[in-house]
Amino acid sequence: MSKKVVVISTSLRANSNSEALAKEFVKGAEVAGHEVEYISLKGKSIAFCIGCLACQSKGHCIINDDALPITEAVLNADVVVWATPIYYYEMAGQMKVLIDRMNSMFPKDYKFREVYFLATAADNGSYTPERALAGLTGWIDCFEKAKLAGSLFCGGVNAAGEISGSSKLQEAYELGLKA
Repeated sequence: MSKKVVVISTSLRANSNSEALAKEFVKGAEVAGHEVEYISLKGKSIAFCIGCLACQSKGHCIINDDALPITEAVLNADVVVWATPIYYYEMAGQMKVLIDRMNSMFPKDYKFREVYFLATAADNGSYTPERALAGLTGWIDCFEKAKLAGSLFCGGVNAAGEISGSSKLQEAYELGLKA
């Protein structure tokens, strides 16, 4: 059964390692026959949430920027994939800002049931992605019909493109096939 898959690459760096994981996931999902929308936060304007909660009554955020169409894409997806570099043992700030801005989704019906997490970092410790993953699962927990369907971490990559040749790229592709 074909699914609508939205992949959000949150790295702003050219040729980033987390973006490479995201693109491999996309390839796998496309081979599996899914409709895939790839969204990069590069060049996007996404303001901080101001905590006004107008989104709860209006059904959308009152800040008119690139977070609005991304939120709509996520609402209408069957599968959502977040790809992030790990900075200071946490998700990239721009990922957290976007998650906060998706507050308007909370009272709405949403289609997504599966969420995937892809992350890279210079540090290679098994504990490195724990806080970032905890932050994302906090978001997932707000959507009771959704679950974390898979997670992939590639540590020990720092310079842009350093992930090239890593077996983690194949693992990302295989996750996309299974989505």
